[in-house]
Amino acid sequence: METGETNVGNACDHAHHEEAGEEIIKVRERLSHIRHKLIVMSGKGGVGKSSVAAYLAIGLGRLGNRVGLLDVDFHGPSIPRMLGISGMFRFSEKEQALMPHEYEDHLKVVSIECLLEDRDAAVIWRGPMKHGVIRQFISEVDWGELDYLVIDSPPGTGDEPLSVAQTIEGTRAVIVTTPQEIALADVRKSINFCHHLAMPIVGLVENMSGYVCPHCMQESPLFGRGGGRRTAEQMNVHFLGALPFDPRLVEASDLGHTLTEREKASPFTLALSNFVSEVIQRSEALAEEQHP
Repeated sequence: METGETNVGNACDHAHHEEAGEEIIKVRERLSHIRHKLIVMSGKGGVGKSSVAAYLAIGLGRLGNRVGLLDVDFHGPSIPRMLGISGMFRFSEKEQALMPHEYEDHLKVVSIECLLEDRDAAVIWRGPMKHGVIRQFISEVDWGELDYLVIDSPPGTGDEPLSVAQTIEGTRAVIVTTPQEIALADVRKSINFCHHLAMPIVGLVENMSGYVCPHCMQESPLFGRGGGRRTAEQMNVHFLGALPFDPRLVEASDLGHTLTEREKASPFTLALSNFVSEVIQRSEALAEEQHP
């Protein structure tokens, strides 16, 4: 290689490192305005993780907290459809940043689907691309001051949760499971993933713990009962509660609105209220431990 080519290469590397350094500074500045960062994880798909993430964010917001909901499930984003959100992001010339969708007064939402002209387009990305986009979702989005950032990640322990752990300093995990053993076996891997990365765990929530009859409102076990609590005790993880399955939840999500807008005192919404309270108490306790 000629000397001139070497100099050009060195200059390009220097510019790339400078740009990366500026982005890291922007990430840290944005994160300094976010008090609690919660990644919602699951060991396997089909346990209702995205629903739990969405309802957790909504529940936190309706208690007066300023909340952001970040969907990093790039290959299967469901948050926008679940909440009835559509359309591209708006860019603020003043802030020089993307503006999140406003779902409610206290809840802002960001998802990869809101960057796609065709919401049915397949996202075919490798790990480094995902890592870069997650970093941009923090550095290039005007989140403002937040009490909670709730991050919906895809199931498993792959690129996305790893990138969140590496990029979003101070992230803590909320782990979702269902009572049956196959889900519990996978969730133990998620717990060990968090331990390996020294990521604090807020706790474990058992979703779809029972079926609530829409007529008599009685609850029957769908996948057994108590597996989530037993796993939490065995793995020395805080148990955040159990959320029953309500078929109206599926109907509401398909229509793009939430069950809590229609049903003020169902078994699900009552259990959700307890779950949100547990998350708040645990988050505050962990923050106190970290910064006494």
